[in-house]
Order: sequence, then C-alpha cells, then structure tokens
Amino acid sequence: MLVNRRELLKVTALGTASLALTPSFNDPMGTRAYAETSAASGFPHRFVFVRKSNGNLTRQFGLPSFSSAELKKHEEKQAFEVDLAKHELPDWLKGLDGHKENLTILHGISMSVSGGGHYSYSGCMGAYKAGRDILSNIKWATVDFELAKLFRSPFGHVEMSLAVPHGRDHRTGIVSGYSAPAAKQRNYCYADPMTAYQELFKSVTNSDQADSDQALLDYLHEQETRRLRGLDGEERLKISDQVESLQSIRDRNTKVAALGDKIKQHLPKIDPVHANGGEDATLPQKQAAFTDIIFAALASGLTNVVTYTIDDLGTNITSLPENKQKTSIHQIGHGGQIAGAAHMRNVIKTHHMKQVETLVTKLKSAPEGNGTMFDNTTIIYMPETGAGHHSPDTEAPMVLMTGKNSRLDLAGRYIRLPFHGSEGHKTLSNWYTTLLNAYGNPIEHYGDMDLTMQRKRLKQSGAIDRFLA
Repeated sequence: MLVNRRELLKVTALGTASLALTPSFNDPMGTRAYAETSAASGFPHRFVFVRKSNGNLTRQFGLPSFSSAELKKHEEKQAFEVDLAKHELPDWLKGLDGHKENLTILHGISMSVSGGGHYSYSGCMGAYKAGRDILSNIKWATVDFELAKLFRSPFGHVEMSLAVPHGRDHRTGIVSGYSAPAAKQRNYCYADPMTAYQELFKSVTNSDQADSDQALLDYLHEQETRRLRGLDGEERLKISDQVESLQSIRDRNTKVAALGDKIKQHLPKIDPVHANGGEDATLPQKQAAFTDIIFAALASGLTNVVTYTIDDLGTNITSLPENKQKTSIHQIGHGGQIAGAAHMRNVIKTHHMKQVETLVTKLKSAPEGNGTMFDNTTIIYMPETGAGHHSPDTEAPMVLMTGKNSRLDLAGRYIRLPFHGSEGHKTLSNWYTTLLNAYGNPIEHYGDMDLTMQRKRLKQSGAIDRFLA
C-alpha cells in the first residue's frame, strides 16, 4: 500500500489507517522503558537489524578451515565454538575479515516460534507466527520497537525495505512495514532511498515542507481535541489516543529541529538516479544509498534502532552483475530450477556483507566519547524464515557485529548452540529475551514458546545466560 505523506498523517490521525507513525509506548507484554544511555559509555546503544529472505543455508556458514573434528560437529549440528581469529572465513564473508574481533557467526537459534515458509511477515521480529500479513496476527510490539523504548530518539524506530510483494515490480514512497509498535498495529516504512532521505532529513533539506507538515499536524491536533468534548467511554478513549499520537509527532518534530546542525553535519549525498522512486537505480545502488542513509540517521541522533529488509522473494536481483541468468531470488530458493543456485546465494550474501562492512567502517570512523560510534552499536544480519527457502525453521544462522561496549559476550567467535528439540537449545524468543535483558528490560521471557520444546518438557524460558556480559 503506497501512502502519500499528507494522506498518511490525515488517516492515521483519524484512526482509519493500519500504519503507526510513532512508536507505541503501551506495554502489551508488561514491559516498560528503562535507561536511555549505556551505563558503560554514557551514549545510547544502537541496533541495526538486517532482514534477508530465502533462509540461510547452514552449510554456507561453516568455516573452510575447520579441523576434521570441528567439521564433523558442524555437519552433525553438535554444540561447539571456535575463535574466529584462528580461522578463515567463507568467501562471501571475507569482506568482514578486517573486523573479525567484532564478528560472530551464530548457529543453532531456531525460528520455529515464528515459522518458516516463504515469509514470516512480523513474526521473525516478534517471535510469534504471524501467518499472512494481517493485523489480527500481530501479537505484541516487535523486538526492535521494544529496544527503541530503551534508547529514546526523535523517530524512535526507523524501518526501511527493499521488499516487493507478489504482483508488484517496484515499490516507492511510504508503505506498510513488517515491524509493529504494539498488538494489531503495523509500522510504516520507506520503500526507496529518496523517500527515506526526504522524510528523515527534511528539517534541513526542505524546511518549507517541514513547516507545512507541522501546520497540518497542528490543525489535525486541534480538530481531534475538539472531538473529545462531549465524548465518553470507548469512543473518548479512541480519540484521546489519536490526540496523544498527534502530539507525539509534534514533539518529535520539535526534537528533530533541535538536531539541525548535527543533521547537516551527517547529511548523506543521494545520487540523482534515485529520483522518481529510483526506477532506474540498480539493486546495488539502492542498497548503497540505504546504507548511507542508515548511518546518517544514526549519526544525527534521529534514531537508535533501524530495521532494514534488504530483500525478499520479490526483490529484483537482475541488476546484480553476477546474475548472468537473470534469475530471481524465488528461483534460487528452489535450487533445482537453475544451475548454480548455491553460488548465487553466496553472491547475494556477498553484496549484503559489502553493505554491512560499509556501515561498520563508517561507524568506526565516527568519533564518540573516547571511542567511536561502532563501540555502541549492534548489527544483526538474520534470515526471515530460517535455514532455507521453505524453512527448515529449526535453525537460522546469523551474523552479528558488536562494538566494544556491547553487553553481549560473543564477539570474535563461531558459536553453534544445541540443536532444536535438545537439552539447552535456544529459540528466537530466548535470543530476543537476551537482547532485552542485556540492555535494560528485565522481562522474564519475550515471545512465544516452542511447541517441540514444550512437548519434550525442556526448559526454554528466559535469556541465554552465557551471552550476558
């Protein structure tokens, strides 16, 4: 669904849209907001979630320098870990060779709680089965929104996406996203780099438009406040929530205006190829532009949490120079339909890692306190659905990049946890509970329970204690 900015403001204010402009600070899982800065550094911690489609084949996440004993454990999915400094990375990961001390290859986290298949929609960020992308399936705020509550910023949470739903060739503008601020609420996201650039940085790039939007918000706030008079019960509560939402957007704009000099300092340069929705831009150009925008948004203080869907099954990959067959991500997932499907999987991940490396390098080049911005950043590269095109969702290999002020103890290692359905196994729910516990939310358990673990009466609640620094 493509939504014009002004129309989005109007319909959201009037309660008729399913998109949420601002984070909900309701706490559907009984949580609440805690510290806004990292105690270790005095600066907020930042999170970048990079979602990819088509799963991550576990064999492509093994290390070519494994000993025969380590290779056997890897193939048999036994729990073990090794020091990455003593090993060679797979070819597609070698772009991060210079950052091994910050790198983690994490195996063994299952995604059965959110489900495999073609898509997980909001499920992979919320640790529940979302099924088809309908509002009633959104159970609670996704983990990225929960983390945004811990480190407040003007935009709270920012979502960007190169996903293209079935039946569409291209998406531009402001569209529905996959993250969720609360139960039965869908986030909005930026579907092309130019829209993200214009919306995030308009306080300095287009102050007239920003002023115009502010006038519209003031008008809508006044109108909705008038509607409150004489109402009671459920209708009053509904309108009251809308007034509060409008006020939060007005407050956000005030905070953004105060960051003017910082925004100007980090304002990215956007290639004209991205004008008009970027229809002439190649996929690598779009990815590079989004990476620049993500860094600028973090460095400017506009947000501390970004979720970026770097591709889905409908994303056009024909502009990748290595894609000689002009095949699709969906065909690659089925493997047997094309020659060299495994190679193309690695090609796609190589392009993804180029963007991760660029972001890490930019963050390491930005001074912050006695170190750099990267010291206070966590990047999580994760599959949307598990270990393959149609799952299995019993494991979901991930790549993490963590700075020195991370509250997670896992950097510099290849880690394989106990396999799904065995003693000590950890689910996506455990992983997200760990992130929340590490950064100030002591929730006992975030996300759904795994049915296999329940059936076997294996412990599965709580954080992964060994990862807590």
